[in-house]
Amino acid sequence: MDIILLLKAAILGLVEGLTEFLPISSTGHLILAGDLLNFNDERGKVFEIVIQFAAILAVCWEYRAKLASVTSGLLQKQEAAQRFTFNLFIAFLPLAILGLLFGKAIKAHLFAPVPVAMAFIIGGFIILWAEKRQHTEHIVSVDDMHWKDALKMGFAQALALIPGTSRSGSTIIGGLFFGLSRKAATEFSFFLAIPTLTAATFYEVVKYRDQFHADDMGVFLVGSIASFISAFIAVRGLLRYISRHDFTIFAWYRIAFGLVVLGTSYSGVVNWSAA
Repeated sequence: MDIILLLKAAILGLVEGLTEFLPISSTGHLILAGDLLNFNDERGKVFEIVIQFAAILAVCWEYRAKLASVTSGLLQKQEAAQRFTFNLFIAFLPLAILGLLFGKAIKAHLFAPVPVAMAFIIGGFIILWAEKRQHTEHIVSVDDMHWKDALKMGFAQALALIPGTSRSGSTIIGGLFFGLSRKAATEFSFFLAIPTLTAATFYEVVKYRDQFHADDMGVFLVGSIASFISAFIAVRGLLRYISRHDFTIFAWYRIAFGLVVLGTSYSGVVNWSAA
């Protein structure tokens, strides 16, 4: 087994896990990291599918009690469980529909380092703007959400079709605009990731099924373990962080990181593939 390849797998797994649920864009980081590590070909796309699913499993494990309660509630036809599930379905639809309509065009034109860097910077300023606004909380818990609230969150999530925007960032910050508490917005973003990323994973598996090979199992395993562990840490860490802080630090990180990418690209310090 190629040790260098395993090291790349571990690095990309860590990048995926740490960034998937933070408002800093996992897709953007993977595009940039894959470009730097020269692991952005068709094989790299398949690898990203696998490690993304590992990150989803970390959220499922963190919220296993809630998911078990909802499943039990659905079997017993409890209203709260039905409402929660329906809200996730409603919130899932905008990105699913728009992704099917415009996904190919977006990937063809925007999945490159410089457009990603621009999205990082713009998203950072939007977070700063959101944090300067006076927050009015109408919804304290995800269980208090109406289907209209879920639909708004779904349209916010759809902005993540633009690489570098951040799926979690758009839903969390959108939630703040729509009157959700920080905890409710963050947790709903986590829960919404489960159907959204699972559907995306299965779609990509079917699309790239010919690229899956038994020889890559070692790489998949290393990347998945790194992604699961780092995603678990990121989810718990973010929940603890927002209990006392806002999202300003993530905004400045996005802006600084985007400027570094643009600066290295135009100065020639880093030969980004799409610069």
